[in-house]
Amino acid sequence: MKTLTVFTPTYNRKHTIGRTYDSLCRQTCGDFEWLVIDDGSSDGTREWVESLGDKVQQEGQQFDWMGRVLDGADENHFVIQTPKFKLEYVYKPNGGLYTGYNVAYATIQTELCVCIDSDDYMPDDAVEKMLGAWRERPQGKDYCGILGLDFNVVDGKPIGGMFPEGMAEAFQLEIPHRGDTKQVMRTDLMKQVAPQIGFEGEKDYNPFYMLVQVLDRFPILVLNENFCWVEYQIGADSMSQGIWKQYKRSPRSYARYRINEMVMHHGNGWGNKMRLCVHYVSSCILSRDKDWLNKSPLKLMTLLLSPLGGMLALVVMWKNRKVDR
Repeated sequence: MKTLTVFTPTYNRKHTIGRTYDSLCRQTCGDFEWLVIDDGSSDGTREWVESLGDKVQQEGQQFDWMGRVLDGADENHFVIQTPKFKLEYVYKPNGGLYTGYNVAYATIQTELCVCIDSDDYMPDDAVEKMLGAWRERPQGKDYCGILGLDFNVVDGKPIGGMFPEGMAEAFQLEIPHRGDTKQVMRTDLMKQVAPQIGFEGEKDYNPFYMLVQVLDRFPILVLNENFCWVEYQIGADSMSQGIWKQYKRSPRSYARYRINEMVMHHGNGWGNKMRLCVHYVSSCILSRDKDWLNKSPLKLMTLLLSPLGGMLALVVMWKNRKVDR
């Protein structure tokens, strides 16, 4: 069995996922597999995958729209042997990015896993650096994985800058870095916090909800290396665009996400807790949750900051009206 699984949730990205595939073919270390989770694409993604090699497994586990395991095998889940590596493909009804992560953590059997989006790609030596750092890690401490950097395709620079010089390990939530990063995680730990159960009709639930639960419990190895080239996409289905729409479309998801963040032990000072309370109240107003105060882990702070939460809810509604015009 290989050591690493690269998994790629995708939705109508046939025009970019080929670049992801090409970067995997160029890897200087072949100790990995590729898992593609197709979240209901209608652009020929499946046909493109089938053109990459011969099927060595005709069917596999079936999943529902949220990425939960169903009984029975499914021909929408198959394995292909490409010239360079094994590719596992799963097609499921559309449910949003986090549901693809649910499928990944239910499927992956390798020791480590990393998500590379279908509009991103890896430097040629990324797998080699990831696995080299993991195999050379100090013994006697329980790490959750390896943390690397995302680099912007446009300017060739790390998004948010480099990590502090000399930092070899840390709790990620305490690292003074405000930019995109790439986590290579222990699969066994991610399986402990999956699946992420969402809400019907809300597709903007951030899969970092699962990651943060592990990152708050274990230190992570830190590597000042490029693990992923990122090119931000513009459009309604882009997670990096339209945050105000996401707040309105998925308020229950954001409320639960804020509750999870409120109880973190690392990197969660009073300023951050206040910010979370404001966002939590806003999401509860938008979802019309009358039990908002009782559900909050920080009841007094939430109550005191509720007027600001109400103001934020008004801003969200105003932003959405402005965008829809």
